[in-house]
Amino acid sequence: MDPVPPAQPMRRTPIQQRSADRLARILDACAELLDETGYENLSTRAVALRAGVPIGSVYRFFGNKRAMAIALAHRNLDRYAEGIQERLAALPRTHWRPVVDAVLDEYLAMKRSVPGFALVDFGVPAPPPDGPAADPNHLVAVRLTELLSHHLGLVPDAALERAVLVAVEATDALIQLAFRTDPAGDPGIVAETRAMMQAYLARVLD
Repeated sequence: MDPVPPAQPMRRTPIQQRSADRLARILDACAELLDETGYENLSTRAVALRAGVPIGSVYRFFGNKRAMAIALAHRNLDRYAEGIQERLAALPRTHWRPVVDAVLDEYLAMKRSVPGFALVDFGVPAPPPDGPAADPNHLVAVRLTELLSHHLGLVPDAALERAVLVAVEATDALIQLAFRTDPAGDPGIVAETRAMMQAYLARVLD
């Protein structure tokens, strides 16, 4: 995951449903075009054309394509957390291993099916023009620590936060490797990733 700054206010926050729907169409178009043209060739004009909205509508929300990609990354993170919550609702609260599996399975599902996710998952593929960006893996780890703690009835102390962050960093690198060798994710590397997550997190969750 490439660096993405903390959530920034859009130029305009949608209040009416019609504006929210237009924003969703813009982000959907952005995601589709990322798959088709890549980030470098992405343009606000092309997004507006694909979304079927005037170019001014895009600029009401975003100053440039990077701001649009940042919003897409944060939408992806929100949807990832929501998907995990749906999976956890069907799991018992007494066993942590199925919970860790659910966290990985939801990421794999998004990796395989969500438009634009290969380039903009929870981060953007280009550094900011001014200053360092926040680490998206840290943002992911914070959300996962909250979800795990709530589901398992744990206190999110420093040891758990650190362990989840390390697991996220290691898993991120391994999943990148799995999808580099196989568009659907090399099953052998995915299996090794799952085993690594289970073995490592057992230190703090058993």
